[in-house]
Amino acid sequence: MTSNLTTEELQNKRKKFVPQGVSNGNLNIAHSAKGATITDINQKEWIDFAAAIGTLNVGHSHPKVTAAVNSQVEKFLHPGFNVMMYEGYIELAEKLCEITPGTFDKQAILFNSGAEAVENAIKVARKFTGRQAVVSFVRGFHGRTNLTMGMTSKVKPYKFGFGPFTPEIYQAPYPYVYQKPSEMTEEAYVDQVIEEFKDFFIATVAPETVACVVMEPVQGEGGFVVAPKKFVQAVSEFCKEHGIIFVADEIQTGFGRTGTMFAMEQFDVVPDLTTVSKSLAAGLPLSGVVGRTEILNAAAPGELGGTYAGSPVACAAALAVIDIIEEEDLLTKSETLGQKLEDKLNELAEKHSFVGDIRRLGSMVAVEIVESRSTRLPNKEKTTEIVKYANANGLLLLSAGLKGNVVRFLAPLVITDEELEKGFSILEAAFNQ
Repeated sequence: MTSNLTTEELQNKRKKFVPQGVSNGNLNIAHSAKGATITDINQKEWIDFAAAIGTLNVGHSHPKVTAAVNSQVEKFLHPGFNVMMYEGYIELAEKLCEITPGTFDKQAILFNSGAEAVENAIKVARKFTGRQAVVSFVRGFHGRTNLTMGMTSKVKPYKFGFGPFTPEIYQAPYPYVYQKPSEMTEEAYVDQVIEEFKDFFIATVAPETVACVVMEPVQGEGGFVVAPKKFVQAVSEFCKEHGIIFVADEIQTGFGRTGTMFAMEQFDVVPDLTTVSKSLAAGLPLSGVVGRTEILNAAAPGELGGTYAGSPVACAAALAVIDIIEEEDLLTKSETLGQKLEDKLNELAEKHSFVGDIRRLGSMVAVEIVESRSTRLPNKEKTTEIVKYANANGLLLLSAGLKGNVVRFLAPLVITDEELEKGFSILEAAFNQ
């Protein structure tokens, strides 16, 4: 639908008809988008370093995705997989079983959103183990439904006033190497957090009652905090030892964002279940749970699913996305992009004392904004200034972190050098202001 309304008229309509609880980082109105550039209704261009919060690894309106979607739309929109099956769902399930970590027999089930995938991973874990408790991690984010809100760390804005939450949810410690005590080595610190993780199952919840542990290998909303390899392996081993299902939440890290198809490949850990969404379908609502056949098959017919789960249009997009990642070598491009972002941030760090930790896995890149490098105290005010300036001057940029002092970068993996340079120019101005 197109209209002749101005930006201001649409902003006023938005205020009247859309609740304020839905936040908007940028108040302009998108008209068209391609690659890593969005054009608004006033024909102003915006370089996209946000990618709809990490859903556009193959970029906006990739021609192969658009063609696949158009082809599917002409055939049918939605017979409902529970009513009558269609090929796209089955083909995508097979493809997801092939590309996710693990050589064991796998199955995949499709849903609409990341939160829905996490909920269903927990459902099947509970069904399979006969246990109820769920363990997530401090600073984790898993969604906005009641169950996933309970698993999410940040109280404001995600949980405040929305309780009570689902019971039997516990948050375990997760290492944050940048904020470790200065007198400790990284190795000693990681060992300490591993011990704290094990003690957590003595002090807080018995492992015999835990159905699953759900972990982001890189915490997204938590500030792109990368888990040390030794910690991830220790958690995986603990789960094996106690019959706990290990669930990798790869919703933001999946499909090439970290330089491998899935982040867990870099930790030499094979999860029992993997949740996927975001970049899976290039912006169309689609998610999935992929993993061990015996776990996913534990539920009886009718116990899993949903009206729109596994939309054929979204499945067509997802199959195209998986092809594009391979054909355009986006895993290599992801690492290259990440290195360019890191280099730019290091350059900015030489000029600005408020630039703290610069961290990344592939092109999942973040910079921590601090009062000073010696104190490492969070500087939320400066972070807000940087993001606000960028969003007013042609660059879509997001913050993150428990204390709101992290600038995160999720540029499409297909971004051109020209788009990247334009983005860098605005980013530099945002840091210089």
